[in-house]
This record gives sequence, C-alpha cells and structure tokens, in this order.
Amino acid sequence: MTTQTADHTHIRATNLAAVLGYLRREAPCSRAAIATGTGLNKATVTSIVGDLLDRRLVRETQQTQNHVGRPATLLVLDGSAYATIGLEVSARGLTALGCDTAGEQVLRWHRAGPGVDAGPAKTIAALVTLARRAVTAVQSSGRRVLGITVAVPGLVNRDGTVVLAAGLGWRDVPMRSELVAALGRPDIPIAVDNDASLGALAEHLYGPQAGTPNLIRLTGDTGVGAGIISDGRPLEGHLGYVGEIGHLRLVPDGPHCGCGRRGCLEALASLPAILARTDGRTDSDPQLQLEELVRRADAQETAVTQVLADAGTYLGQGIAALVNILNPEVVLLGGAYALLADHLSPAIDKALREATIAPDAGGCTVVASALPDTATPLGAAAQALTPLTQGHLPAR
Repeated sequence: MTTQTADHTHIRATNLAAVLGYLRREAPCSRAAIATGTGLNKATVTSIVGDLLDRRLVRETQQTQNHVGRPATLLVLDGSAYATIGLEVSARGLTALGCDTAGEQVLRWHRAGPGVDAGPAKTIAALVTLARRAVTAVQSSGRRVLGITVAVPGLVNRDGTVVLAAGLGWRDVPMRSELVAALGRPDIPIAVDNDASLGALAEHLYGPQAGTPNLIRLTGDTGVGAGIISDGRPLEGHLGYVGEIGHLRLVPDGPHCGCGRRGCLEALASLPAILARTDGRTDSDPQLQLEELVRRADAQETAVTQVLADAGTYLGQGIAALVNILNPEVVLLGGAYALLADHLSPAIDKALREATIAPDAGGCTVVASALPDTATPLGAAAQALTPLTQGHLPAR
C-alpha cells in the first residue's frame, strides 16, 4: 500500500468513525445534520452514508423533518446485520450478552459455576460451550458476529494472558490463545480484558452517568477492582494493569489474600470475604448466598450489618486513595456492591471524607450502579465493537 493510499484509508476511517459516532448520539438525524455536527462536507457525508446503507449499518426511516423546503429523510443505526458478544467470568458464574450494532441486546444468559475452585481448564471449556451457543443464536438471527470479548477479574496483559486472578487462584493462564484454539473460529476476533475496566466502559457509554469524563466503577464479586474513565477515555496504563485497588494493603497483619500477601482490601471487603464472615459455607451457590446476605442485611441482623459496616469502612479507605490520585466526579458501586449499597454507603462516605485531602472529597459522590449485573458483559460487547467505532468496516 502506498503512503498516499494509506493516508486516504486513514482519513476515510476517521471520517466514518465521526459519522457513526454522531449517529449513535443523535439519531434519528438527516445527512445535513451529520455534516453540520461533524464538520464534514456534504459530499463526504453522502458517500459515507451510502457505504453504511450498503453494509446495513444504517437505514433510512419513513420519518422526515418538517422544515421549510424539501423534507429530509432521517437516518438511524441498523442492527440487523451484525452483533458482538461479551462474556464474563466471576465467582457467581458465567454470563453471555450479545449486542447488535445499534446497541440493542439480542441475548443475555447466565449460568452458575464452574466455581472459583474449578481451575482455568474447566472454566475455559465452559466458556467455549457458552460462546458457541451464543454465536449460534446470533447467527440464527441473521447477524454476523464481529467479535467476542471475555471479562476476567484480574491482571490481563496485551496478549490476553491472565497474569494473575487472585480471586480465582489463576496465574499465567494464556486465556485468549486457548479460547481461540478451542472455539475454532478464526473469522471471529477474540479478546480478553479486565472485568472492572469493561464495566466502567459500559457505564461511560450506556449508564445514567454516560459521558461523565472522570468516572470510576468499583466491583468486588470475585476480587476488588476499579475500572477508570479519565478525561473521557478508559485508563489503560503501560501494560493494561490498571485499577487493582483490591491489593492495596490496609491491615498489614490482616487476613490472607489470594495474591499471597496479607491485609489487602480484597481480603477484607470483597464479596467472598464478606460471605466468609457472615455465612462461613464454601459449598453454596454464591448467587444464593448473596441473595440471603441481602435479605439478612435488609432485616437488620446485627451480625451482618456490622460486617458490612466494616467492609464499607475499608472500601471507603480504598476509594479515598483513588479519589486523592484521580479526582473522579463519581464512583459507582457495581455488582454485589450495588445490591448492598444502602448498607455499605454510610461507612464508605464517612471513611472517604476522613481520608481524602480535598474538601468534600474533591466533589466526588459514591452511588450504586444502575447496571449492577450487566455492565461488565455489556462493556465487553462494546469493546468487541471497537474496530467498527474506529471506522473500520467489516469485510464483505
């Protein structure tokens, strides 16, 4: 490819991404509105829209704008041709969620197990089974799968290797390469990423706090992780190891953590740590344990509310460290934390205000996520759509 051709391809992709982004925010809208909103000339917009119509990524509606002069046909995103799949691994089981290119959910499944003690081999086998079922369902709807992203609670490097997932007991698991080999679908790109980061992406794109430029989402269903949106972009870091707030040591002689150290936030305030202090059973379904925990907390059982107050204090100290460094506008409590927010929040808020240096916690508020169970797989499905949102059209 010549330099001139490469430059033209890059410009075309940039312009296409701008048009798709405008449609995602503003549709239904006219070609003229797209040109005005993106700053592109009308001929460029007409050419790009023609390409998108041809690829069934955009469709015209019967609705028209009633302005002076000839009515303008409006455009909306078309989700009938393509979809992506997000998969989540957690202590509470495996989740699959499919979204089409218009942002509509086309499937959502959850299954219990294999469990934190199953090991990576059994978990990957179960994931592959779930992925195959999801791909078949998407294809039976007439859509092509553009990609699959898997969310894992731990450190994931750029190659898709799970370097450490302390809550699962995993180290150096080449997850992406094993999934690619087992799924046997070279036509479907597969990625692996951190669950908290993907959850924050979903909140930034779809939740009530969508568009908030400085946002953090905290999860603790397996380990404790923070997904970070900084100045409107996901914070990734040098190798992608961002947001591991769960391994902030708060009590040097505290309980053992799966990472091998003692007194980490994860060992003090993750859902498994809370359940161990309120239930003590290790052979129960984590989802059923969580539901029972919520019931007992709502009933104001002293043994439970005290454990949650202690966990809230530790979480507030961890959040304060994030607030002091990053100054977010909002911290969202995701997953099980969202369901327990009423019982965690008083202690979180008190510890946060005691430990932050800026007045009133730098303007940060801590609220429960409106997407407690769906944010992570939804963010995974959104990440799998990244090539398209960057202006790279699917191959014909």
